[in-house]
Amino acid sequence: MARENGLLKNVYLWMTAGLTLTAVVAYAIGSNPALLSRIYSSGMYLLLVIAQLAVVFILSARLHRMSARSAVISFALYSVITGAMLSSIVAIYTGAMVSRAFFTTALMFGGMSLYAMTTKRNLSNWSSIFVMALWGMIAASILNLIFHSEGLYYIMSFIGVVLFCGITAWDTQKIISLNNSYGYNVDEETYVKLSILCALELYLDFINIFLYLIRIFGNNRRN
Repeated sequence: MARENGLLKNVYLWMTAGLTLTAVVAYAIGSNPALLSRIYSSGMYLLLVIAQLAVVFILSARLHRMSARSAVISFALYSVITGAMLSSIVAIYTGAMVSRAFFTTALMFGGMSLYAMTTKRNLSNWSSIFVMALWGMIAASILNLIFHSEGLYYIMSFIGVVLFCGITAWDTQKIISLNNSYGYNVDEETYVKLSILCALELYLDFINIFLYLIRIFGNNRRN
């Protein structure tokens, strides 16, 4: 249990560091209208999207081949890129609304993680449902780009929050199972890389919950 808790603690520390870096970058760019305009009025935003996908692919597919230092740098780079892409949130929404969405996300995320660590239910049985729901969300998002339905957009935001809360619990249990499969004799290099990969998964869960909540709060403000 000590080793398990050690891994979870390490993962959450890396995730928190990544979220902090993302927030700092988002605020710095979002508070600079000239820089924000340059990103969104040129091809730079597309380059950021491509770079973000590339970093995720590298971390997921080549993690075992790279050094722990490279894994840390890649995760930091991903956090910076995500911060740049989310900088528009700082410009569009009020600080109070962003804070509300963030703290609500933190409560939901923490609650689902705690549930995953204490429940005796095996959440891996839900994995196929989570995957199908995620693909359904992607398909619905593509359709909504065509039909521009405000109602569908709002409904998808609620579904997205529920979906990624469930995925958060699932990912937390996967971290525990992954730790158990590696045993107690894993070397420090592998331990760091494993922590980075798991931190990336939880980081993405947190970011997605936050984005769906900010949509919901923003829609309520307009209403």
